[in-house]
Amino acid sequence: MSEDFERLLGALSAAGVEFILIGGFAATAHGSARATFDLDVVYSRQTANLERMANALQRLNPYLRGAPPGLPFHLDAATLRAGLNFTLTTDLGPLDLLGDIAGGGGYDNLIAHTVALELFGHSCRCINLDKLIEVKRAAGRPKDLESIAELESLRDRRER
Repeated sequence: MSEDFERLLGALSAAGVEFILIGGFAATAHGSARATFDLDVVYSRQTANLERMANALQRLNPYLRGAPPGLPFHLDAATLRAGLNFTLTTDLGPLDLLGDIAGGGGYDNLIAHTVALELFGHSCRCINLDKLIEVKRAAGRPKDLESIAELESLRDRRER
């Protein structure tokens, strides 16, 4: 399955979903040269937003990534409300829907630490570099820790 981040972001944006880009794609949006293979978003857990997200994603055949084929799964607002974090495959590529992240909390906690970026013709909220570095450090995974030096360098160049 190939990643079509442009169409995936377009589907979320066109539906009016409130989300914040985080993770590898956010790093790329800030200038990172590292490749990323999924789209990570922190989403608002307001009922209307869950409904918009479920409607937007149903057309993309979301399925739990790593789940055995045939496992019953239906992504709707009730499923999103009952869960928190979902790692999905879609027709447009992998998508991680995160209700809460280490070092950052949820959508309402993170919104003050975002910037608006124009990506593929859509205005998207993206976690800022300072907070991205902080949440990658808090996640503590080797791939996150490896990316921090590059992100700090990007931040330092912007500050000069």
